[in-house]
Amino acid sequence: MQIPVVLFALLGWCVTAYGQAYPAKPVRILVGFAPGGGTDIMARAVGAKMSESLKQPFVVENRPGANANLAARLAAEAPADGYTILFMSVAHIMSKPVYKNLGYDIERDFAPITVVSEVSNVFAAHPSLPAKSVKELIALARAKPGELTYATSGVASPEHFAGEMFKMMTKTNLLPVPYKGGGPIAIDLMAGHVMTSFSTMPPIIPHVRAGRVKALAVTKDKRAAVLPDVPTIAESVPGYAMSTWYGAVAPSRTPREIVVKLNQEILKALADPEVKERLASLGADIVASSPEQTAAIFKADIAKYTKVAQAANIRVD
Repeated sequence: MQIPVVLFALLGWCVTAYGQAYPAKPVRILVGFAPGGGTDIMARAVGAKMSESLKQPFVVENRPGANANLAARLAAEAPADGYTILFMSVAHIMSKPVYKNLGYDIERDFAPITVVSEVSNVFAAHPSLPAKSVKELIALARAKPGELTYATSGVASPEHFAGEMFKMMTKTNLLPVPYKGGGPIAIDLMAGHVMTSFSTMPPIIPHVRAGRVKALAVTKDKRAAVLPDVPTIAESVPGYAMSTWYGAVAPSRTPREIVVKLNQEILKALADPEVKERLASLGADIVASSPEQTAAIFKADIAKYTKVAQAANIRVD
């Protein structure tokens, strides 16, 4: 049977249109933390460049709550068409062994796109705190067990894991105080409503530089290039090491070609000099992993933080 030339042309147009269709409307980027935190900063920096490149708005929607798990549930339930993506952090990995009823599974319900960047956390304090070093802070905490507070973005957040690891390794008793993200933590730390935090670097570093808070140490096992005079916690507590990373995922049934395109576009944004300079100024090391590499990072960190959660008895029934 012969197919009319007009039909051949129509079929060719449809294939071309399908290949060029995505994105044909605005894309929603869900962020599970309040504006001003590390995940929010990364999402906005990358989203702005993707909007320029793909000629469609990539709109950040902040949906804080339940240690970012509210946004994750919304993303997991969204249509798998590429028009809803979740900008996440290692907090979503940490939640898996802690929460009994998350309402989603980070491995089953999402297609990994990329890990965008990794940062050290900063062990920061209000300027009025007498301790000027990690060793002095440990001595103060031991003298006042349960009195010194540290801010977290909720149970099983990176700040919470960082703090609980510190408590375990130093035999101290700091009191966690939950917030809805790094932005609110910075505000209350500057105001003295909470005395310390293990803040992710992007939201806290401008205030360290301005002297509104003091940095006692960084949590990675090496000093940060943007804070070269600030020691690591490991210099006082051998073996201590922890970092926070940020990434992007899509609902699990999102077509492979869309996941690949999103990965390529995010990596393109991360290669932009303006974005590279912005992230470097905030102490972020660009990772830019493939979907397969991202899945491997998820698996390794789930195993790592499951052990920490069990050892520190971090759980929510």
